[in-house]
Amino acid sequence: MTQEELDALMNSDVDEPELGDETENESSDADVSEDSVDDIVDDVLDSMPDEISEDEPYNETDPEKYRVSALHNWPPPPPTDDNKMVHQLDGVTKESEEKASAIFDLIENVSNNLMDAEGTIQEVSDTLKMNVELFTQLTEKFPAIESFKESLANNKNALEKSDNMIEVAQLGGDDIINVMDIMQYQDIHRQKIERVINVMRALSGYMNTLFAGKIDDDKRVSSAVHLPGDDREDLVDSEDIEALLASFGQK
Repeated sequence: MTQEELDALMNSDVDEPELGDETENESSDADVSEDSVDDIVDDVLDSMPDEISEDEPYNETDPEKYRVSALHNWPPPPPTDDNKMVHQLDGVTKESEEKASAIFDLIENVSNNLMDAEGTIQEVSDTLKMNVELFTQLTEKFPAIESFKESLANNKNALEKSDNMIEVAQLGGDDIINVMDIMQYQDIHRQKIERVINVMRALSGYMNTLFAGKIDDDKRVSSAVHLPGDDREDLVDSEDIEALLASFGQK
């Protein structure tokens, strides 16, 4: 019964609808509902992605497509060079040692350059001190000559700047020494990684010894592919066996 018929019935303006009409309306409503559900299901299926998004983690057995994911524990990574832990750690320690050696060489060069600059500035400072003494005497002996006074002021100003430059060079040398002390931690980190490598190698040797056998693998009987009770789609049934035997008889 529709809303309009219900309102008309409450107002007693129309007669009660016939049974056949009501049945027809209910059937139509049911058809519409079923069509609506089918449309909703189709829309949901269409909205589902066909492939996994690039942002979603996944694991592949193919070494070329495998990507490590913290959300999946299986399958394990393929034994490629990129996934061999000891191999990777050995590369890290070797590269770290080479880069640290290169950094130490650069720091040493900078330190030597600062020391040379400090020595050169010190020589300039000594010359300026001599000039200050000379123009001081000339100014005292010839106070009326303004050029002596100007030269004295200029040399005093240059001497002050040279002293500041020497102080800056000395502070730079101190900072370089601090950097070299901090870089010593790199060697400590390398030793820690090497200790981890040694523990992993020891565990690997222990596991190999633990699972070792007296029979060589090439002398062992091959394992059965399928056993009774296996739930696999590619199991061989009796019809496949009979067809296989029949094919042997035809040859």
